[in-house]
Amino acid sequence: MNRPFYITSIIIIFFLLSHASSQEKPIEPNDAEAYNNRGIAHAKIGQYDQAALDFSKALEINPRFEKAYNNRGIIYMNKGDYDQAILDFNKAVKINPRFEQAYNNRGNAYKEKRDYDQAILDYNKALELNPKYSEAYYNRGNARTNRGQYDRAILDCNKALEINPRYEKAYYNRGNAYIEKKQYDEAILDFNKAIEINPGVGLTYYARGRVYRFKEDYQKCWEDIKKAQNLGYRIPREFLDDLRKASGREN
Repeated sequence: MNRPFYITSIIIIFFLLSHASSQEKPIEPNDAEAYNNRGIAHAKIGQYDQAALDFSKALEINPRFEKAYNNRGIIYMNKGDYDQAILDFNKAVKINPRFEQAYNNRGNAYKEKRDYDQAILDYNKALELNPKYSEAYYNRGNARTNRGQYDRAILDCNKALEINPRYEKAYYNRGNAYIEKKQYDEAILDFNKAIEINPGVGLTYYARGRVYRFKEDYQKCWEDIKKAQNLGYRIPREFLDDLRKASGREN
């Protein structure tokens, strides 16, 4: 039987201290903030190479612009260059040791490299700076789930949900931790809540379907698998083969 599939990729929100919009008028040559804002605008529409150029230009003008280092690090993350991202986050926190978002983002880069212990240290620092940082609790819980620390992962998700009761991903991650603890009814409740908040994520239906497979409730399992497929999620072939054999039906 397959182990739970965990989302290791993350969605990172750009750190904005000013409103960013597409720049229609020319940028003043020495306006680092304007280059940073235009970089954010490019990033929002997936123009990562142009965004990186703008953040680099902002840093050429102002080498101590920690937000631009953080934002360029996020670009490197989106391009899969985690080592370069870490270098930029290092610079951001060196300039501003209280930059909680940069610690969180660096933790995400380490998590993508599967260096979960280092990731947890960065999330700890982010939470030391901001104990109400729900995303850092979620991320630390995700890292702890991947480390097999399921009880501690559940506690982190609990904290994230205490701060933000509609944090869909925290319900999803806590559900996965409950699966590993074989607390299937608790897992189903969490996946139900995640689906209630956001019914358009096929992965969550698949996760709940896996729990129904463990419970040998094949009717509900197939219902969730079909919902996941209708939402465009590709069910692993080995799981489908196992389900067909166990349930005695094709779909």
